[in-house]
Amino acid sequence: MTPPAEAVESGTITSPKGFSAGATFAGLKTPGPGKLDLGLLFSELPCTAAGVFSQNSVVSPSVTLSRQTVREGGAVRGIVVNSGCANCSVGEQGLTDAREVAALAASHLEVKPEEMLICSTGVIGVELPMGIIREHMPAIRLRDDGGHDLARAIVTTDTRTKERAVQVRIGRRVVTVGGIAKGAGMIHPNMATMLCFMATDAAVERGFLQKVLYDAARVSFNQVDVDGDQSTNDTMLLLANGAAGNEPLAGGDAGSEAFAAAVTDVAQYLAKEIARDGEGANCLIEVRVDGAK
Repeated sequence: MTPPAEAVESGTITSPKGFSAGATFAGLKTPGPGKLDLGLLFSELPCTAAGVFSQNSVVSPSVTLSRQTVREGGAVRGIVVNSGCANCSVGEQGLTDAREVAALAASHLEVKPEEMLICSTGVIGVELPMGIIREHMPAIRLRDDGGHDLARAIVTTDTRTKERAVQVRIGRRVVTVGGIAKGAGMIHPNMATMLCFMATDAAVERGFLQKVLYDAARVSFNQVDVDGDQSTNDTMLLLANGAAGNEPLAGGDAGSEAFAAAVTDVAQYLAKEIARDGEGANCLIEVRVDGAK
């Protein structure tokens, strides 16, 4: 039997070793107390990456670029994300701007543009305000506890942040899985207008990492329906940097099962938080059925 994962107090996406994050207010969203709208997640070590993306026929250039990066299987060092503008349905300019945002983030982090994943969320049909992004990207300061700020930077109509981290023992190593998510409206099975970023310090083979993420999405976010609307920017990403020092997980053993259970734990917790915070919702009811045939 796979031992249950243990929740990390005040856990977030930077709870795993080797990850840091930061965010700033650039002005993509309307001003307000404590608002943030441009953020970065960074790993000190190269990461294996997995992703699950929108199945909509129309997608944002950020989805196109990140999906391509994940499929190519190269090392990833971080994620750049903005809220307030979806950068979708704006023609070729959208792809040009998305590539520039990735390049700006890479320059700030001193990595290669192809090592960055990019996400956007917000209003559709409006071009990214590249001037303020160029101006404010250098203002982002990374911190080991910066996951909390990154969680604030991705929200749009959400009333609260969604964050969780858990730990599980794999052999003699303790592995941590952390994640954040956003989404309150346009939520529908097959992914909708939501973002979920997850990070782990486990070493994981790429094929197995993708399977674990797909299976977790199937029993978490793809079970949520707030209003029946799909969207253009849905993205779920999982980065694994191996900082925990375990032997790479490839499936078929107890350690791999424990890791998969930890990823599913975080995904299901965040999915429930999205349902709890759904537009028009004021409570979350869970129904448990035992002995059904």
